[in-house]
Amino acid sequence: MRAVVQRVTEACVTVDGELISQIGAGLLVLLGVEHGDTQLDVKYLAEKITGLRIFSDQNDLMNLSVLDVGGQVLIVSQFTLLGDVRRGRRPSFTTAAEPSSANQLYQDVCRLVSQTGMKVGQGRFQADMRVSLVNDGPVTILLDSRKLF
Repeated sequence: MRAVVQRVTEACVTVDGELISQIGAGLLVLLGVEHGDTQLDVKYLAEKITGLRIFSDQNDLMNLSVLDVGGQVLIVSQFTLLGDVRRGRRPSFTTAAEPSSANQLYQDVCRLVSQTGMKVGQGRFQADMRVSLVNDGPVTILLDSRKLF
């Protein structure tokens, strides 16, 4: 499972001009699910997302998590994070999970993050979405559950 985590002052998702979800200050997470991902990957990503210390404390040091600052999270499924461009110019998405299992694992990440009590917004799985954000910092972190060591 791969994720791009961005610290934001606000973010929203629209589909066909309709606002699907929006958050204030917190994290925008773009999430890609890979063949072979399991509940271990779900747990790892949910814990990392909620525990990343990328918000400033009173000394302007990145010491606080989104939980610590009372932030919100918007999680958007994005299979293109699994695009392989090592050969040629057109990405291959052969490592992306099948939609039914990808959607289930995506929903599981959203559920685990929301169990912390934070507001968690979602995109619409398999939709052509427009994601808008104001990146704060900018702070952008890449996570990959398969690169644990």
